[in-house]
Amino acid sequence: MAVAIRAVCFDLDNTLWDSGVVISRAEAQLRDWLNRHYPLIPQAYSVSEMRAERLRIIQAEPDGAHDLSHVRHKSLARHAAAVGYGRDVADQTLEVFLIARNQLELFADVESALARLGQRYTLASLTNGNADLLRIGIQDRFAVSLTAADVGAAKPHARAFERAVQALRLDAAEVIYVGDDPHLDIAGARAAGLRTAWMNRKDAKWPEELLPADFVVTDCHELARALDVA
Repeated sequence: MAVAIRAVCFDLDNTLWDSGVVISRAEAQLRDWLNRHYPLIPQAYSVSEMRAERLRIIQAEPDGAHDLSHVRHKSLARHAAAVGYGRDVADQTLEVFLIARNQLELFADVESALARLGQRYTLASLTNGNADLLRIGIQDRFAVSLTAADVGAAKPHARAFERAVQALRLDAAEVIYVGDDPHLDIAGARAAGLRTAWMNRKDAKWPEELLPADFVVTDCHELARALDVA
């Protein structure tokens, strides 16, 4: 007899909102702010150069690569110091980015579907990113909200999923993980013993080398319908 699902744990970026739109807009707002307050930084570094510096930090410090806010703060501090500003500029700059990064629009299906799912299941979130559900305004929907920085490991590492299951006080088989990335989300969750649902909003092709997810859905309403009969 199959174990009943008792909790639904969500990825966030590109599962509950369009991360590409969110990050691009946040980067643009940050650059506008830097032009007004610390113009030497955007004069010296393009967006692509700033991104390259973050990648260098990740490669040089793999043990800290799971904490994206730390990586961004360190890169901003380096840019500030290089053009003659105090390294404390990074504190202000990171906060500006995080405010913008958490001003977003959920996909149209999300709020009503979360309300429906929340009537039957405990809801949780586990993300590799630095989205803040409190700032976004939906924290009250989730009993557990974890980031890779909280856990000390990023998906697909088993520790990330195990920590979420522990926080829910359930067995792994009682939790279904919902995410858009076949490798990070689905393969990672399955390896940790969770059930899986692939959120395929863009009609992507499933990687042939991976076992399929338990469910394939195109939005949260379809997920709720699928779980109603699971």
